[in-house]
Amino acid sequence: MTRASRTPTVYIPHGGGPCFFMEWNPADMWDKMGAYLKRLPQDVGEKPKALLIVSAHWEAADFTIQTKPAPGMLFDYYGFPPHTYELNYPARGSEAVARRVQTLAAEAGIAVASDADRDFDHGVFIPMLMAWPDADIPTLQLSLKKGLSPQEHMALGKALAPLRDEGVLIIGSGMSFHSIPRLMGRGSGSGPASHAFDDWLSATVAGDVQGLTRWATAPNAHDCHPREEHLLPLMVVAGAGDGDAGRRTYHEDSLGPTGIAISAFQFG
Repeated sequence: MTRASRTPTVYIPHGGGPCFFMEWNPADMWDKMGAYLKRLPQDVGEKPKALLIVSAHWEAADFTIQTKPAPGMLFDYYGFPPHTYELNYPARGSEAVARRVQTLAAEAGIAVASDADRDFDHGVFIPMLMAWPDADIPTLQLSLKKGLSPQEHMALGKALAPLRDEGVLIIGSGMSFHSIPRLMGRGSGSGPASHAFDDWLSATVAGDVQGLTRWATAPNAHDCHPREEHLLPLMVVAGAGDGDAGRRTYHEDSLGPTGIAISAFQFG
């Protein structure tokens, strides 16, 4: 696969469960995030030849690539309206891209297993229904590796950077703030804590990207990420950025009842 220009890499927020497809209180809570996801094709530019999505909702003993030809939906959210369990994103996979992922990783000394049974979790199908609702782009999911080492995830991204020259859009699907109790208003000081962390994250993406591996030393890091699985997809995306400048492409500073700051980032 070849193309005129290098495909960027993006780290996106995927919201809360099926939030874009149901009524919410307040009604407009997810509107800005939804609008960002809908404009993602415009931000990316040339239509990707494939989507490689690292979701916060899949962890495996080793990095693992989805090889199911036609993945179904893994409804890994609970207690939502019945219609949200009927959502469907019928994108097909790509055996060729899966093999390429494994080859590039192996050349860097990184093992990537395969899983022929894995379906799309909501970190994939929810944001992609917003961004590319026609599901007409081959789509593959790539797991996180248990242990959640920032260095290992960034190294994998670096190994996969050549995919960008082949039209593959590498997407990290997570949330730059992910403390559900605080997001829903259970916890004092959530807003200011998230703003300091988001400022650090934005400055680091735009400057010393390797500094992301030291995220735990950032202001209020563990208040914003009691567990870091929703931040780790950013490490893969940053590694795949391969030296390209990073920038914030979506931001709001008043999400939810406590005014949470949340952002998306793009490299290239």
